[in-house]
Parts: sequence; structure tokens; C-alpha cells
Amino acid sequence: MKSPLFRDPIYDGAADPVVIWNRQAKEWWMIYTNRRATVEGPKFGWVHGTDLGVASSSDGGATWLYRGTLEGLETEWGRNTFWAPEIIWHDGLYHMYVTYVHGVPIDWTGKARIRHYTSPDLIRWEFQSTLGISEENVIDACVYRLPDGTFRMWFKQWNHTYAAESKDLYDWRPIGPVITERGHEGPNVFRLGGYYWMIIDEWRGQGVYRSNDLETWERNGLILDQPGIRAEDGTIGLHADVVVQGEEGYIFYFTHPGRVHGHNEDSGYETRRSSIQVAKLEVMDGVLICDRDKEFELNLRAED
Repeated sequence: MKSPLFRDPIYDGAADPVVIWNRQAKEWWMIYTNRRATVEGPKFGWVHGTDLGVASSSDGGATWLYRGTLEGLETEWGRNTFWAPEIIWHDGLYHMYVTYVHGVPIDWTGKARIRHYTSPDLIRWEFQSTLGISEENVIDACVYRLPDGTFRMWFKQWNHTYAAESKDLYDWRPIGPVITERGHEGPNVFRLGGYYWMIIDEWRGQGVYRSNDLETWERNGLILDQPGIRAEDGTIGLHADVVVQGEEGYIFYFTHPGRVHGHNEDSGYETRRSSIQVAKLEVMDGVLICDRDKEFELNLRAED
């Protein structure tokens, strides 16, 4: 499998990917936080003022072509910040839940909210609302449909995972904390090998939780915490998305290849740049396993 899977050719800061089948274009799309790793400036300005980058694959995910950034998301004047998109397809529309920060703060001071957009084709987006799920900073939405048809959203609040529910993807009701162990972000929920799984970015690898009912979560381990041997994959795996097809699961994550001395290192472009990687997930004896060095062929199929 190619390594790295993708690097953004404009700012070289691809992060927080979501991978989804484009039913109109008949190809896989990766939409990601387009961090501005090449931009000089004070403090954390480079992780703000970000657009959502787009790459497409017509060969099942083996290779990716940069296509540009999503347009039409702004609803107010100026340069603002978009992070960590979550996109699902339901009833003829794509629904995107994306973190929005007003302006371009140089510190972690901006008010973060989750915005809802809809699109018929992943290109033309219509703003629906800013979710009123909390008065606190909320980021990193993940949405999964429960067996009874209700939609549940997991998101980061106060460095923990909280949840909200909706019957229609438009009106959301907060339901409180879900995972409150050690600080983390970026929850992602999926089903594989007979269980429901939640992975969370603990900034030391991906924490893993297992559930039989999407209500009660049991700690199951830690993946992507040890350096890999592939090109650009020698550091921890960060904020990930998972695509499951049948009994096959694939995790798309990003690395900071230059941060060999620690996750929080920031000494300019070389430690800011990031690369998208993919690895295969397996369930063995009820445990989620990810051998990031294992050779495999990625060939994602078209979806209905």
C-alpha cells in the first residue's frame, strides 16, 4: 500500500480526514482539515483559518488526486476556521457536521461550534444551522445511526466525549458525557466483527472502546501508538476515520512525520506538516487490532 497515502500539495497539512463514496461522481472522496503548515506566523495561527480540502480516488482508494477546497461554507464576512468534517449520506442528501471557529485566532481562544450543512453532491453546500448542543466549546462530531433509527452524535467537550441525539439529523438533543477518562478528542464510531467500536484520539495513539449496544462502552486497548516502518508513518496516528465494507475495516489517520521527539513539538514547517495514512483493522478474540506495518491492498467498492 502506498505510504503516505496522501499529502496536501498546497499547504502540506492534511489532517482529520473523512472518507466517503461520492454517489454522483462514482469515486471515493477524502475531505479533510486543510491545515496551513507552510504559513509563517505567530503561535497557532497556522491551524486556524483553514478550509476543507478535497481529494478524490477513482481506483478504490489506492491513489488520491487533490481537487481543491469546498466552497460556499462561509456565512459571514472574512476568513474563518473549519475543522474536522463528519459527513454521512441519508435520504438523498449528504449531511456534514463541521467545527467552526470565528476568525483566525493565534491561540486556543476561539469559540468553537458545530455547524450543519447539506449537499446533494458534496460540492454545493447549504448551511442549515449551528447546533445548540452546548454553550461550551464543542468540536469533532461523529454521527452513527442507532438500531432504532435514531441518530447519535459523539463530540468533544471539555477534553472528553459527550453525545447528542436526533430523529431527523436537524434537531439535536444533548444527552451528556460518554467517555470521561483521560483527555482526548476526535471520537469515531463504527461496527466491525460483531461489535460496535469507538476510537478516540488520546494524543498518544487511538484509544479503543467496545460496545454491544452503543450505550455502554468498555475499554479495549490502544492502537497506532507505536511508530510504524512505512514512509511518513513513524509517529503516533492522529484523528482518524474508519471505512467498513463487509468484514473489512480500514482506518484513515494522519501523522506528523517530523515530530519524532513528541506530539507537542512545533519548530516550524517540518514538524507542522502532516500526511494521511491508511491501515487495516481486524478483530481478534474480541479485541480491535491494527498492525500499521502489515501489507494489504486497499480496494474500496462502490456503495449504494
